Amino acid sequence: MNYPQLFKDGLWDNNVAMGQMLALCPLLAVTTSATNGLGMGIASLAVLILTNTLISAVRGVISPQVRIPVLIVMIATAVTLTDMAINAWMHDLYKVLGLFIALIVTNCAIFGHAESFASKQPVIPALADAIAMGLGFTWVLVAVGAMREVLGSGTLFANASLLLGPGFAWLETTIFSTSPDILIAILPPGAFMALGFLIVIKRLIDQRLRNREEAGLVQMQH
Repeated sequence: MNYPQLFKDGLWDNNVAMGQMLALCPLLAVTTSATNGLGMGIASLAVLILTNTLISAVRGVISPQVRIPVLIVMIATAVTLTDMAINAWMHDLYKVLGLFIALIVTNCAIFGHAESFASKQPVIPALADAIAMGLGFTWVLVAVGAMREVLGSGTLFANASLLLGPGFAWLETTIFSTSPDILIAILPPGAFMALGFLIVIKRLIDQRLRNREEAGLVQMQH
């Protein structure tokens, strides 16, 4: 297993949101701030780790005839455990994310990786895939939330200590002493614009890297 490539795919090349264009519902709905994005990313990462590890561990005993229902039950179990844990230890964040934690059950990215990767690989590669994809999704959530929060309210990771715990207080930053008052940034259209901006940046970077590789190959041939 090529672990560096696995992490490169999860974090950038085959990123859940910007490469596969999956899980856009929670991405667009909860990223009114970087704090909310980080909280949703942590929840998604936890579910990915639980489901990939569990499904990989029992893949040899699951009958092909009932594979899909079993995967759904395992994912639902992992989501329920994550939902209860956030409600117990991060209740303020739970009130903000609300229904979107439970809706992780329907997340195509979670089920897709359970079916295409975890159900066919040993535990360690499946765990590595979960971490890579979870971190890739988390950084996009945080980036979109950060852009919307800075433009809409002039802060970054506001209320992190309240929503995520006292240990996250160091993240709280005020960028502007007075709000820039770009309200559209924290409204639904702002989510689409922020994600579109990130996708454009990614594609420009990918194109530049491809051009460099092609130029290097031409020089080697000459």
